[in-house]
Amino acid sequence: MGLTLSRLRALHAVVETGGFSAAARRLGQSQASVSQQLRDLETAFSVSLLERRGRELVPSALCLRLHDIAGRILKGEAEALHVLTRHRDLLDGELRVGLGNAMPGMALLDRFQKLCPGLELQIEMGSWGRILDAVTEGRVHLGILPDVPGDGRFRRQACARQCVVAVVPPGHALATRDMVRCADLMQERLIFRARGSSTQKVVDDAFRRSGLKPRPAIVLDTRDGVFDAVANNLGVGFMWDRGTSRVGGFVQVPCEEMAAERIEYIFARQSGGNTLVDLFFGVSRDRIETVS
Repeated sequence: MGLTLSRLRALHAVVETGGFSAAARRLGQSQASVSQQLRDLETAFSVSLLERRGRELVPSALCLRLHDIAGRILKGEAEALHVLTRHRDLLDGELRVGLGNAMPGMALLDRFQKLCPGLELQIEMGSWGRILDAVTEGRVHLGILPDVPGDGRFRRQACARQCVVAVVPPGHALATRDMVRCADLMQERLIFRARGSSTQKVVDDAFRRSGLKPRPAIVLDTRDGVFDAVANNLGVGFMWDRGTSRVGGFVQVPCEEMAAERIEYIFARQSGGNTLVDLFFGVSRDRIETVS
């Protein structure tokens, strides 16, 4: 066969790199193989493609025309491969996601999985610091957290607004209050989260700005632990007001010093994009409310 994709690829690489050895390295072939493919092409059509002038290979006018055509063909090949890979990923790909709170992430993932029913989802849940590290280190493809740094490491997209509230057992004296202050909570048995929690950062900042130094009765490393502790009357905890779909066992009470809403982001490494990550950002953009 005179004209083949492999011969066009060899010609394109030789013109691009200026020599057989460099073209061979680019293609992952031997220099002899690349040279032979060019000779075969010349022989098949009785043409001259390259002329050696000293140490320099000079392409003929015909060779340069073929180089342009080969470039367009190879670009089309790459686009076709992208389409096929994207289709395969949507059918049976894997997406690893890190969540600081169950919501709004679970709702976004529900919609995404309905769009890609063959998709395998792996979800890691943890503190703010743990999920940020998971995205940074590539353990997950993307994360959903509040207060994601806008320092250039991540691509990010706002997806919700939340504020931190106190959570108390039903029947607690504070359960019927419309609002409490940090000073009101100083007499309570307080349940804090461990270091690295975004919730705890807000709580610590609120008490510090109020000039108060609370001592927690209990420190827990999971939000579920906080919910269970509150439900069992072990104290007053804290949570993001839209951070869970759980109902019952606790009552949310807004706290004046914690009432400022913070933006929750979908985020991924700038260098860590793939088909599914790009699609997740796009699908989520269609759903979320505008967050300024």
